[in-house]
Amino acid sequence: MSEKKKIRIGLIGTGLMGRIHTNGYKRLGDFFPEYEYRPVLQAACSRREDKIREFAEQWGYASYETDWRKIIERDDIDAVDICTPNNTHAEIAIAAAKAGKMILCEKPLSRTLEEAEEMVKVVEEAGVKNTVWYNYRRVPAVTLAKQIVDSGKLGKIFHYRANFLQDWTINPELPQGGDALWRLDAAAAGSGVTGDLLAHCIDTAMWLNGGIKDVSAMTETFIKERVHQGSGEKQKVEIDDACAFHCHFDNGSLGLFEATRYARGHKALYTFEINGEHASIRWDLHDLNRLEYFDHNDEPEVRGWRSVHVTEGDQPYMDRWWIPGTSIGYEHSFIHQVADFFKSLEGNEPCHPTFRDAYETQKVCEAVLDSAKSRSWKDTGVDWQE
Repeated sequence: MSEKKKIRIGLIGTGLMGRIHTNGYKRLGDFFPEYEYRPVLQAACSRREDKIREFAEQWGYASYETDWRKIIERDDIDAVDICTPNNTHAEIAIAAAKAGKMILCEKPLSRTLEEAEEMVKVVEEAGVKNTVWYNYRRVPAVTLAKQIVDSGKLGKIFHYRANFLQDWTINPELPQGGDALWRLDAAAAGSGVTGDLLAHCIDTAMWLNGGIKDVSAMTETFIKERVHQGSGEKQKVEIDDACAFHCHFDNGSLGLFEATRYARGHKALYTFEINGEHASIRWDLHDLNRLEYFDHNDEPEVRGWRSVHVTEGDQPYMDRWWIPGTSIGYEHSFIHQVADFFKSLEGNEPCHPTFRDAYETQKVCEAVLDSAKSRSWKDTGVDWQE
């Protein structure tokens, strides 16, 4: 077997996403052995030395740093993986691009549209490979949905609806800010469920159904003040706890989206449904290996929703895994994104979603927040090219 070309990874941020991404790098060679490039776990970075030393040892990184700038400066780092809170994405990505590093950035791309615009500008001027971790595209059933939509089997699409429901912030005593709860702090997160949950729904929706033209939205912050872990004092909560919006897609279909962290009984209910002239499809993260499909062209006596168990070897990605009828999980979507990124290096092709793609998603998020604030329809300015 020929010598593999090594891509030396510098991971910045060692929380949940840092662990999940690292698992993806470690599994690539086992399940995609023919790929020309291989990730090397060169260095990991976190601010606390005791924490990062333990992380690097556990996950197999050759070295560690406590300042992300050191990762950027190192000549033995080829690709920077950004797994930090949203308020640091822009600064790290811009520095990495100027240093000529490949960049893999967690979603959302940034806190604001202005940050995203600058990130795209610098990355494209530098000509560095880049991608954003909108991992749900790589769930095999969702990829199969994309293939069905692109085949034209649905016919003209009329409706797209999606929701993402959680319940983890209902407790009024939950503080905001800090390592674990930065998502409740607008200074770190930029927004609440719009950037955290709806960004996933929006990326998937535009990938499947094309650009979103305009939006009309409402948001709510149910608990108005929380103790901030930085100051120890009660401060105004400025993120959105819940958001709902409807929209027009470029193809003439209507969209309906909802996200909340106040849906008691739901930990991560993410679903979407697409209704077309001839057929419909729907998917639920809680049963992520299944895609439901309704075809009006079926004979009347057997017409109905069918449940497609996406485990066959000729279905997306599944030839890499187990035997038909057995399942894979959430973490595999990240392994697939690692695989797609490394495969893209062989042909020097973009690995979608790129920073440019994620910038278009950011436009929709910004329009949603603006619409809710002004209580009016807002054009998104999306130019969806993917």
